[in-house]
Amino acid sequence: MPMGTFLWTTLGAFLTLCIFSFLYRDNPLYKFAEHLMVGVSAGYFVILLWHNGLVPNLFSFLSDGHFYFLWLDAKSWWYIFPAVLGVMMWTRFSRKWAWISRWPIAIYIGIGTGITIPLVMRTSINLQLYASIRKAIDWGNFFGSGYLDSTAGYSQALIFVGVIAALFYFFFSKEHTGLFNGVAKFGIGILMIGFGASFGYTVMGRISLFVQRIQAIGNWTATSWHATSSYLIIWILIIGIFVVLSIYEFIQYMNRRGAAQSGS
Repeated sequence: MPMGTFLWTTLGAFLTLCIFSFLYRDNPLYKFAEHLMVGVSAGYFVILLWHNGLVPNLFSFLSDGHFYFLWLDAKSWWYIFPAVLGVMMWTRFSRKWAWISRWPIAIYIGIGTGITIPLVMRTSINLQLYASIRKAIDWGNFFGSGYLDSTAGYSQALIFVGVIAALFYFFFSKEHTGLFNGVAKFGIGILMIGFGASFGYTVMGRISLFVQRIQAIGNWTATSWHATSSYLIIWILIIGIFVVLSIYEFIQYMNRRGAAQSGS
């Protein structure tokens, strides 16, 4: 492996262990890795926004004009107006002129709201209700080929009943008593199953990230050094972090002890 690649992969393994050190407690190594990640991510997204946002969506339309004409001789000269609105947002850094930024922010929120609300209504509500109502129960294949057959009629019936029961729970114009209360409680169970599945999916996503980082450290040790010394390198890194944290804790303990003695 080239020395440059080895140094970068070693740095990645070290930063991974620094992040995992938060499992012990908040410490300078974790803060260093956290701040480095935030700074690198911010710089990366600024460059990404410049090349994938401003250049193709603004400057490319004004490229046939001239700066000393304020691009008024460009074919798409009206793109100057969103550029001016974007510049107006920078007035937030001035106490005197911060009120100017309210105009582009209001326009941005208004346009974003007008686009987002119909999109969310269509994708998250209308299409799901349409799919629930459109798929009629298949009575001819009601039992399907097994208990987990999603095309079976009982699966479609369960989805339909679950949707209706969940909607019953959110119907507050009638008191939840009697049969209505029973259906609403069944709707609560359906909602809990949905929330649990979403939470489980999130947890499994985090576990997959953890597994990827462990595999990255394993691949680094396997490709950078001889296989017999792979575990030795991991232990050297772990012991190094442990030594640094021990020194940090000892310094904090001495500072607290000195502060207590001076206070008494």
